[in-house]
Amino acid sequence: MEQILSELVIKTSGEGFTDITSQINSWIKSNRIAIGILILTINHTSCSLTINENADPRVLEDLSSFIKALVPEEGFKAISGKGNHIDYLHADEGADDMPAHIKTALTSTSLSLSIKKGKLVLGTWQAIYLWEHRYSSHLRQVNMHAIAEKEGAKVNCS
Repeated sequence: MEQILSELVIKTSGEGFTDITSQINSWIKSNRIAIGILILTINHTSCSLTINENADPRVLEDLSSFIKALVPEEGFKAISGKGNHIDYLHADEGADDMPAHIKTALTSTSLSLSIKKGKLVLGTWQAIYLWEHRYSSHLRQVNMHAIAEKEGAKVNCS
């Protein structure tokens, strides 16, 4: 068993989803990993990681629309609809700043995945996405930590 630690740098195009599955599988292949566990962690507080459908882009559009409705940019009211409108206190970097932090808190900043036969173990229609919650483009770092057996080691991949 070995541990391999690396970082994947992704340039986002602003708000939306970036499929990072092939880059991760390429990293697994280049490190000759046969079987193991991979922990992915995004090193930011205004984007997240998610696993979702890769076949119908409307799924990602619906997810984006839903999270925008759930976390409005202009502040919020109580879920009951009663009470006063509350403005966000934190808006240092623009109107999308605090909503991005809330969206990150409601989603995931890390994922744990299995590696089998030199590839991520994902369902037929699954992909790993970096979900950018800010409007402008950013360079994002994804920490990758594998605990694995490399090719050539005695491995049971049944």
